[in-house]
Amino acid sequence: MGVIGRILGAPAATAAIGEAVTGMAEVFTPNATKKMQATHEAYLAALDEFGAEFQYVRPGLFDRIVNGLNRLPRPMLALGTLGLFVYAMVDPTSFTRRMVGLNYVPEPLWWLLAAIVGFYFGAREAHYFRTRPQVAVPVAPATAGPDGDDNPALAEWRRREDR
Repeated sequence: MGVIGRILGAPAATAAIGEAVTGMAEVFTPNATKKMQATHEAYLAALDEFGAEFQYVRPGLFDRIVNGLNRLPRPMLALGTLGLFVYAMVDPTSFTRRMVGLNYVPEPLWWLLAAIVGFYFGAREAHYFRTRPQVAVPVAPATAGPDGDDNPALAEWRRREDR
């Protein structure tokens, strides 16, 4: 038995004194492991609460109306363009007057219209581009050709040139 064991007595007394010293030290300096565990548990509880809030989506009337309005511009532009062709065939003189009237629209207003439409469709495209699933492309390991090349395509090209 060691010196501390002779002074304190039994091993149980040594363990009790060690626990007492640890408890006293935690009064002045918090236990970092327990603090990290408590922080992690609080974080998981917050995530669970947040997830429970959005577990069952029940869109209200306003959400349904906005979703419907967001789906309108593309079909309206497509059908409106087809409608212009029909209108030109049904009433050519009125169509001509309306198109001549478009000549009087100032050029900056056309630029503004192009920017609005471009940003609308560009933002939609960017959103779908960012949220599409990423597909990992398998990379074939490079094999050395008969000439010791690491590029099989280059080795094949050289063989074709030698013929």
